[in-house]
Amino acid sequence: MYSTMIKMPETGRYLFNDALMNETINKPINDTKSIGNDTDNVVNMVKPVKGGRSNKISRILSSRTEKWSVEGPNVDMMKRHSGVWDFILDHYFRVEMTGWERLPDKASMLIGIHSGTWLTMDAWTLCAEWWRRYQGERILHGTAHDALMAMPVLGQYFHNVGVIPAKRESVTAAFAAGHDVVIWPGGEVDAMRSWSKRYDVVLGGRTGFIRQAIRSGVPIVPIATVGGHDTVFVLSECRKLAKILRLKKYLRTDIAPLVLGFPFGITLEAFPMHIPYPAKIRTEILEPIEIDTDPEREKDNEYVDKKYKEVESCIQEGVNRLAGRRKGPVFG
Repeated sequence: MYSTMIKMPETGRYLFNDALMNETINKPINDTKSIGNDTDNVVNMVKPVKGGRSNKISRILSSRTEKWSVEGPNVDMMKRHSGVWDFILDHYFRVEMTGWERLPDKASMLIGIHSGTWLTMDAWTLCAEWWRRYQGERILHGTAHDALMAMPVLGQYFHNVGVIPAKRESVTAAFAAGHDVVIWPGGEVDAMRSWSKRYDVVLGGRTGFIRQAIRSGVPIVPIATVGGHDTVFVLSECRKLAKILRLKKYLRTDIAPLVLGFPFGITLEAFPMHIPYPAKIRTEILEPIEIDTDPEREKDNEYVDKKYKEVESCIQEGVNRLAGRRKGPVFG
């Protein structure tokens, strides 16, 4: 599960939707006036300009993700698929998810990391475990980027399981409805990091999620996880190759992951083309971090940076602890 790809200035070209997560979106270029809660202005800012192949791609992606809902998962479909997910959770990935008692009784923003390039199974299994525990009594929305939401089959599946675009308007609406939302601020730089960096917490320096928590008045719940990095092995991030292929222009990413996966072996994965290995995934819900909901805090860079570092440090400590429980170098 990823975030949104939108045509933006240099500071906003990452796969994770800067309209929600990147603090630089709060100020138009060459304009010192803060946008604040003006969602319409944010939507207008992220609309691609006319002309150019890359802008056509952006328009196609945007047009296919305009419809979203915060009603939650399709209950009938979730029940039909429950047997499959039970097998995946219990036997394929042997998921261990702990810390449920730490969840606040109110809507919360879950912040985590994820691995596995396009198919981040640590993120998928988190959402599946949530459904299995609450059966729709407490709704969690995953967030995904336009490239995945726009796919004919996968995109429809995401809609059916309650995934929403990682845009300010959709996330704000979900919190207003009293639902929980899970966000992976690191986006592609997190999910596509090399296997050698598997225990590094990468949030990408994107502090916008702190500002969103302030606006929506919700606590932040850090999530630590290990094991997703073993579902496919990222041998190299191939940043130089990505630059040569101009992937930043067409896919808004600086990474062209070279992976070792099944069934194609070593390949350059520009889109989902592997079947995840059955790695053991451990996930832990950590202690909530309260956020000051004073609207003025959103403009307080010192406060925002402090809370960002607190979230990052908390997740890193959790990852280190979970990594210490692994019994083997790969499938432990």
